[in-house]
Amino acid sequence: MKAWTVSMMTGIALATLVTSGALAQQPLRTAVDGTFAPHAMPRLAGGVEGFNIDLANEIGKRLGRPVTIAATQFSGILPGLAAGTYDFVAAPVTVTRERAENLLFTEGYLNTDFQFVVRADAPEITQLEQLRGRVIAVNRGSAYDTWARDLAQQHGWTVESFGTNTDAIQAVMTGRAFANVGGNTVSAWAVKQNNRLKLSYLHSTGLVWSVPVRQDSGALRADLENAIECLKLDGTIATLHERWFGTKPAPGSAAVTVFPGTGVPGMPGYDATPRTPRCS
Repeated sequence: MKAWTVSMMTGIALATLVTSGALAQQPLRTAVDGTFAPHAMPRLAGGVEGFNIDLANEIGKRLGRPVTIAATQFSGILPGLAAGTYDFVAAPVTVTRERAENLLFTEGYLNTDFQFVVRADAPEITQLEQLRGRVIAVNRGSAYDTWARDLAQQHGWTVESFGTNTDAIQAVMTGRAFANVGGNTVSAWAVKQNNRLKLSYLHSTGLVWSVPVRQDSGALRADLENAIECLKLDGTIATLHERWFGTKPAPGSAAVTVFPGTGVPGMPGYDATPRTPRCS
């Protein structure tokens, strides 16, 4: 009976190890807005490429797990995370207090400001009051959508939301909207690709892009945070920044700074417990 018990216990232990190993190899599921260039955009050979595609794959390498990346409209990504379709979000997600009350975020990996794009022949915009009576095009469900709508009554503009930022930019080109507002890196990329457009008013936010998970995924948040910190320390994020944005990240910016604790300081869900990155 004793031998049978030992045998059974050995079998259970082996099965546990096999199961644990299998779980470690299960792909992490994530998603991006595949039209949010240069963070994610169609590749000529098929699929998508961009800063956040490379970042997600580098995170997977650090975690020793494959990553599957779905390309879809941004408006469906956070609901997909909440529904369990995705394990984390690779798309750039601006950390706001409202979002941080419902999700867990890693520390920021990029700073993000809001920038307007207008047609090249449009007058210069130096203050938001000049946009009174104008139509502002935004990507539906984004932080820019929320921000523009919150200020619509104060500044007297009208907000029109589109399924993709590409469609919002197209609305500016065709005259359906006067301006598009989006992340400064995305706006700069759009202007670089089209001389019919130009950069306009820059709104400094003090906000960062970060990786969100569900509130019940604290262990995964910790693993993602550790991977991001290691990518900062070994210069990988700085290299990706130069590759996709054409510039080195500024000293002290989120792309090169390892922040204390876990999460975004000052936001709900932040854990100030000291920790040291574990990098191989």
